[in-house]
Amino acid sequence: MPELPEVETVCRGLRAALVGRRLVRVTVRRPDLRFAFPERFAERLQGRRVVTIGRRAKYILAELDDGAIWMTHLGMAGRMVLGSGSLNEVGLHEHVTIETDDGQHVRYIDARRFGFMDLFPKAGLDAHPRLAGLGLEPVGADVAPLTGPVLAGLFAGRLAPLKAALLDQRLIAGLGNIYACEALFRARLSPTRIAGTVTGARAARLAEAIRSVLEDAIAAGGSSLRDYVQTSGELGYFQHSWAVYGREGEACPACNCDRRVTGGINRLVQSGRSTFFCVKRQR
Repeated sequence: MPELPEVETVCRGLRAALVGRRLVRVTVRRPDLRFAFPERFAERLQGRRVVTIGRRAKYILAELDDGAIWMTHLGMAGRMVLGSGSLNEVGLHEHVTIETDDGQHVRYIDARRFGFMDLFPKAGLDAHPRLAGLGLEPVGADVAPLTGPVLAGLFAGRLAPLKAALLDQRLIAGLGNIYACEALFRARLSPTRIAGTVTGARAARLAEAIRSVLEDAIAAGGSSLRDYVQTSGELGYFQHSWAVYGREGEACPACNCDRRVTGGINRLVQSGRSTFFCVKRQR
């Protein structure tokens, strides 16, 4: 599933292309994705001008000139691809096509159909069932910085493993499996450590690691595993910078641990997800 850096990268591509543009034609080719499209979705979207495009956790939020919010979630394999010119050929699994007043188009492509779209009044944004209860945003120009004391406060008294706490969207919004593994590696903290023990210098290291790994991933256009691409159709490049994720059995890139003894980068399953870490470096 695209995580925060991938969704932020898509948001930035859409923002550059769509803000200020009118959506002159909206074509929806099926009644549902993960969920049914809202009633009269294409009709209500068509003719509207895009005012802003932002992100909350892993949700893309476009504000329209009638005060509505057009929400998109990419699910497991959704893509938002920009283009221009002829639309004679409809791509495989292309479920939504949106044309703008300057000759551009956005294609929503989703082979698995785990993504969805919604359209609702801006006044209901904070109470939307997909957004209500989400935790703090870890990065962004318009959010309070994630600091050690803030992180320690979130984890206070929690007996869950640290990796599980990082993935709890009620605490930190948008952080996913890949970047939790990478942040823990940078912070030199074990994924199995009790979350409530992360205070002081440990919390400061982890807060800095979360911010830095997300910012580095956004700068690289995100990580492409299977389906994710940027709005230009290009792959993300951060997968080439992974220190531990997906590198089971490889040598740790940041310490002198003996791979014959430690097994190199270790993998364990936590809450049904693979966790990758160095047993010597991360405590």
